[in-house]
Amino acid sequence: MTEAHPKPGLSEQLVEGLLQLIAEERLAPGDTLPTVRVLAERFSVTTPTIREALRRLQTTDAVRMRHGSGIYVGDGIHRTLMPNPNSAPMKDELILQLVAARLTIEPGIAALSATNRTEESLQRLELALDTAKRDRADPGPHLNFHRELAGGSGNQVLFEIVDSLLTARGREQKALRALIEDRKRDYEEHLAIYEAVRAGDAAQAEERTRRHLEQLRTDVARQLGRAG
Repeated sequence: MTEAHPKPGLSEQLVEGLLQLIAEERLAPGDTLPTVRVLAERFSVTTPTIREALRRLQTTDAVRMRHGSGIYVGDGIHRTLMPNPNSAPMKDELILQLVAARLTIEPGIAALSATNRTEESLQRLELALDTAKRDRADPGPHLNFHRELAGGSGNQVLFEIVDSLLTARGREQKALRALIEDRKRDYEEHLAIYEAVRAGDAAQAEERTRRHLEQLRTDVARQLGRAG
């Protein structure tokens, strides 16, 4: 099989630079960051580029962007489990292991999310569903469905485990998304999981999440096999 070796993008480098800026300035949750324009000048990039990096940090609640107000440090800056920004790119075999790890963890998380659902967690899952239908250039918040599913579990450690997997292996997650054969089916599977969570049906949420990730594993194995 061929190996997937996505190179670190500019956005990833900016994410690391922004986190370093927060650390160097000893900023705490609630503290303000410079404006997008000032940050773009500081890192010598365009404003859309710095916005993309900020959106990545926003998905982990490391920063919060409030329209018409500014950019703030978020509570996620103090996660107890942090991704390793220096991790090496995964080979195909390890991409499959990433899916297997998620398959082991996430069905149980979905059950907890159904049991512990709140209006806020359901709203964030709805926004994550909406994200899948919007263009990446859309200025609205871009939320990851599986991250929000973990966030609604009521278990901070489980959330941080999923969050770290998705963040530390962002390049591999991007590669996984590219290997999905049927995006309409993928969306419908996410919708089915959401409906089970909204109904408070833990067993259905768990089973639908398991089937969804098993399908992802099948798609990825088939596509990587074809590339080999």
